[in-house]
Amino acid sequence: MVWGLSNEISIGGSSEDLLENHRILNDLCHEMDKTRLTTIAAVSMCKMDDPYLQIPDVVSYNHYFGWYGGETDMNGPWFDKFHATHPTIPIGCSEYGCEALNWHTSTPMQGDYTEEYQAYYHEELIKQFFSRKYMWATHVWNMFDFGADARNEGGENGQNHKGLVTIDRKYKKDAFYAYKAWLSDDPFVHLCGKRYIDRVEDVTKVTVYSNLPEVELFANGVSLGKKTAEDHFFYFDVENVGETHLVAVAGDFKDEGDIRKVETFNEDYRLKEKGAILNWFDIDAPEGRLSLNDKMSDVISTFRGKMIFMKLVGKLMGGKKGEKKKAAGFEVTPEMMSMMGGFTVLRLFTLMGGMMDVKFTKEELLKLNAKLNKIKAPKKKK
Repeated sequence: MVWGLSNEISIGGSSEDLLENHRILNDLCHEMDKTRLTTIAAVSMCKMDDPYLQIPDVVSYNHYFGWYGGETDMNGPWFDKFHATHPTIPIGCSEYGCEALNWHTSTPMQGDYTEEYQAYYHEELIKQFFSRKYMWATHVWNMFDFGADARNEGGENGQNHKGLVTIDRKYKKDAFYAYKAWLSDDPFVHLCGKRYIDRVEDVTKVTVYSNLPEVELFANGVSLGKKTAEDHFFYFDVENVGETHLVAVAGDFKDEGDIRKVETFNEDYRLKEKGAILNWFDIDAPEGRLSLNDKMSDVISTFRGKMIFMKLVGKLMGGKKGEKKKAAGFEVTPEMMSMMGGFTVLRLFTLMGGMMDVKFTKEELLKLNAKLNKIKAPKKKK
């Protein structure tokens, strides 16, 4: 459809040599194929005023707000800002996604690798991207889980698990059906959470996807009512008592599954990271107080939390005098750090520590957690 000149090559900014090479490539593409446009895949850290964005016919960005930092609701507004800044440059999203394995929770959070968080993430991105008609294209990363030799995430090494379908092509994750609901004309209904049976809460949220206008949910043969949803995502609150057989019905189509009330969380549903200094569920997190499990944006919204954060950033960005600290080959800037607000403190410093070879011991992290426990958590916005 289009010729791609480069991918994430401007991660450290554009040099004159880089710009010249892109002009040569752009001219060569047009010379060899006069029928197609050219594009690039810029990465989040590439500034909107980078001259490299002026070279191709159309532009795309790789953004992972809601997974590698930031929040899911940052995606749409970011593209609005780009479109307002460059109204004549067609803009698209060339990569977005998040990882999911056979882990499950009723309280999905960024970085937990659960099927439920991946479904939530894609619901939000679909609503934001598909409602912005000025975007020339969007590309989910990825349709299928795939091999990635050096990768060590989510509890299964050697794979990238951002796929909407498992690597063996046998299981379509719930997020797959979110796209089917928006993009397919073939009528269907899909009950989410079939692999998430054991649940501890007394009332549990059940999600259904369909491209039909109305869905009815039955629990042990009793109707829980009918719902309509313009966004194709239907949500039901289901009383969780004993064994419950669920049937979702839309038109002539139905899908079914089961849930079961349990007293304690099924640990088979929870990722335990091998080699991790601390797992999130091992951290003391008193109600109403901050902890390593809170998002960095919440921590720095408090005065004391911001002071603690500034000292830690000093350790991460420190080094020899005049030396700029780098992570994965690119300079750590305040803009990059602000993007990290969606990470929990634990995930952020585990990730950044590994990227920048700055190690935090278990004792250091527990000491930090004790400091955070003394700070009142900010009130959540309703």
